[in-house]
Amino acid sequence: MTDGHILEDKSHFHGVWVFLEGRAGQLRDVSTQLIGEGRRLADLRGTPLTGILPGHDVDALAREAIGYGLDRVIVVDDPILEIYRSRPFAEVMAQLIRRQKPEIVLFGASKNGRDLGGRLHAILETGLAADCVKFDIDPEGNLDMIRPSFGGKSLAHILCKKHRPQMASVRRNVFVAPPHNPDRRGEILHERVELSPEDVDATLLEFDEFTKEGGLRPEEADIVVSGGYGLGDPKNFQLLQALADRLGGAIAASRKAVDSGWVPKTLQVGQTGMTVRPKLYIAVGISGAVQHLAGMQESDKIVVINIDPKAPLFEIADYGIVGDLFEVVPELIRQLDALKGGEVGAQPTLPAEVR
Repeated sequence: MTDGHILEDKSHFHGVWVFLEGRAGQLRDVSTQLIGEGRRLADLRGTPLTGILPGHDVDALAREAIGYGLDRVIVVDDPILEIYRSRPFAEVMAQLIRRQKPEIVLFGASKNGRDLGGRLHAILETGLAADCVKFDIDPEGNLDMIRPSFGGKSLAHILCKKHRPQMASVRRNVFVAPPHNPDRRGEILHERVELSPEDVDATLLEFDEFTKEGGLRPEEADIVVSGGYGLGDPKNFQLLQALADRLGGAIAASRKAVDSGWVPKTLQVGQTGMTVRPKLYIAVGISGAVQHLAGMQESDKIVVINIDPKAPLFEIADYGIVGDLFEVVPELIRQLDALKGGEVGAQPTLPAEVR
């Protein structure tokens, strides 16, 4: 079987690549997390680790990226690439891959990374495994791309044996970012990719950075207070917000609470939501389906509050409280207020049953 215009011989493909995303002059954390895993894979394959950074005036970002473990960064500098747009970024990556033939290309499963990976696998006629949680190298040297399947109840091992490059995406917080070493040395290579007006699929008139109202995003917070269907009513998420405010954290939710329309999809933790890795995860009224575990089980400390002593989430909890959440959570809030000597902000509006 022939592999089309990109594959004449798998032996011609070498190297591990990580697509680097920058925002507001900073590397996105999903990129730094991928560098750590890319470093491990590159060492297993005995091959260099390369970061690919399309953008404009991003040499400082390239130097920073090397400090996380890259051997080199390929920069494609063009004003067209100042912000992410589908067609020019896909054209840049496709040309670089055809030119240099990496064997593995990793993307963060951000909105941009998902879009780019999906376009590239069609352009290059190769495979793409989405939302992987683990990687390995099989005895034949293929990338074993491991992702949850059947709602997180099992793990699928995906191999792309006949086509190159092997491509995969990883969600934020699945891997831990390596420490940054500002003294690490590596190459910064500038490549030129011809972009024409036809490659620009949208004209940029104005760019406004999205910021979430109401405080921290769950995936950025050190403390996450997450609620499930056991809360009984959407208004009871105000109770969790009150606890999160005392702790300086963020609220999140289980899939069932989101599917019920109680809170936005942007707060969902789990296989079909976000992956969080906070220092403290407080699960309130969440039974602990496998789908939810996939998004939070790597938290440093897990506290479970549930009236059902047989709730599966207790099996992975560091601390468990078997009790009525409408008694436990208000008491936690009162205790935190007492520790602060009553010096707290305006009291939030709480449901009548927990006042």
